This record gives sequence, C-alpha cells and structure tokens, in this order.
Amino acid sequence: MTEKSSFDERFASIEENYKEIAENIAAAALRSGRTPGDVRFMAVTKTVEPVYINHAVSLGVDLIGENKVQELLSKLDYLENKTLEKHIIGHLQSNKVRKIITCVQMIQSVDSLSLAQEISRQAALNNTQMDVLLEINIGEEESKTGFLYEAAAEAAAAIGETPGIALRGLMAVPPLDADEQALRGYFRKMRNLFDTLKPGRPAFDTLSLGMSGDYITAIEEGATLVRIGSALFGMRRY
Repeated sequence: MTEKSSFDERFASIEENYKEIAENIAAAALRSGRTPGDVRFMAVTKTVEPVYINHAVSLGVDLIGENKVQELLSKLDYLENKTLEKHIIGHLQSNKVRKIITCVQMIQSVDSLSLAQEISRQAALNNTQMDVLLEINIGEEESKTGFLYEAAAEAAAAIGETPGIALRGLMAVPPLDADEQALRGYFRKMRNLFDTLKPGRPAFDTLSLGMSGDYITAIEEGATLVRIGSALFGMRRY
C-alpha cells in the first residue's frame, strides 16, 4: 500500500466516523429532550497527527482536546485553523500552566485549589481570563485526581471567586470498568451535582462527560460536551 492510499483510507474512515458520531449525538440529544446543538463534540487528539486533525476540522470539528501540554504545543504550528478552540483535558501540573495560559480556551481538569491559584496567577501575568471546569473524581478512585463529590460545592465556591478564572462547569471520567447501569448512575450523579451548583452562576453551562465508548449514554443523562478520540480517529497508533 502506498503512503497516499494509506492517507486516503484514513481520511475516508474519519469522514465515515464523523458522520456516524454526529448522527448519534443528534439522536441522543433528542432522546434527552434537547436539540443537537445543545451538545458539543470535542475531538480528542492525543497521539493524532496534525494532518488528520486538520482533516477532521475540515469536516466540521471546531473543538479539540489534548491531554498533555507538550503534545499540544508541538502541534500548534501545524494546525491550519489558527482560531480552532483548544482545551486541556488531562492532569495539568502547576508548573506547566504558564506554557498554555495563552494557547487554550479552557482547562477542563482543575483538580485542586493550588492549580486554580496558579492559573489565576498566570492569567494576571498575561492579562487574560481562563475558563475552567472542576474535575470530579466521581468513582473515588485512588489512581485519579479530582475533587471528591462531597467537596465539590466548597471547591466551586472557592474557585468561582478566584480572580482571572471563569468557572464554567464540571468534568468527570467514571471508572473504566463500570457497566452500563453503573455508568448511568455516575452520569446522573454528575448531572445532579451540576444542577445543584448552577443556580447563581450564569456562566456555569458545561457538563463534560462521556468518551468514545459511552458518549451516547452520557448525552442521554445530560452531558453538554462529549470527548471523543478513537471513535473518530481510530485506535491510537502509539
């Protein structure tokens, strides 16, 4: 197989996947009593080469998410759409905030007050404001970072008052081994928390839940943003 035909095949696969995902999102949104436009589709670009990211953007993707700061920075010059919305969705070390404070539009993985304080400091230094989501460790897993469910209200109150930060909502990743019933339980718990914290916060509009294997369920339970990687781009190559 020539390199060109390999590119063409993957381009075609991304196009087919994009169409199917868009249809699934629309149908799930309607089942949840909303419109397709109420749910954002994030393309997770971990390990995805810029040529394929650019192709996905040409199809209609307008938001990408990266897990690692260095990987995001290495791709910026190769992204054809310079106004493409970009989020950090992986664990972020405080000493990396300065590197991305002017490169992304949202940090979805704010998992500690100390991280929020560093975001605030860097936002002030760069005369900007950063949209953030609180990461909730909904499964109370020792291997994951994030605020515990019971601590979310106190964290939201503190971070919501932090200068240079706009608290936009919540993000969570349920345990990977959760079955369908357990997943719905986690997603419903997140939706309940979101609804509890939203009053009095007009900008609180984002509930980031669901990935390639469970995004339909997440939308049915109230997600407003889904993070999809392998279902769009195919299994990671490395």
